[in-house]
Amino acid sequence: MDVLTIREYCLSLPYATEDTAFGEDNLLFRVCGKIFACLSLDGDNRLALKCNPDYALELREQYYEIEPAWHWNKKYWNQLFLNSDLSKDLVLSLVRHSYSEAAAKLTKKQRSEFPAIADVK
Repeated sequence: MDVLTIREYCLSLPYATEDTAFGEDNLLFRVCGKIFACLSLDGDNRLALKCNPDYALELREQYYEIEPAWHWNKKYWNQLFLNSDLSKDLVLSLVRHSYSEAAAKLTKKQRSEFPAIADVK
């Protein structure tokens, strides 16, 4: 997968935004202010995604291309390389999972104001 495909997919999710709060080399994707993905733009095609802790360990055991995310809480964040053999379907599924994990941390009021968030599975 390429950087543009990931960017377009992340921004297609309800209420998703992007910014470069960590510098020009990292593109952050957020849902209502909560980060769900960090795409490295420095040429290594690295994508950091939030993950359920148990699922994160399972993924790391199953796929050598998925590892603890550099500079992120390794309990909750995995990183993968877009130029690996991971299938497009798996990568997009992990982006949706990350989005859902971030959205789950929103307040009840925020979730009621943005009902489309609950539709992403």
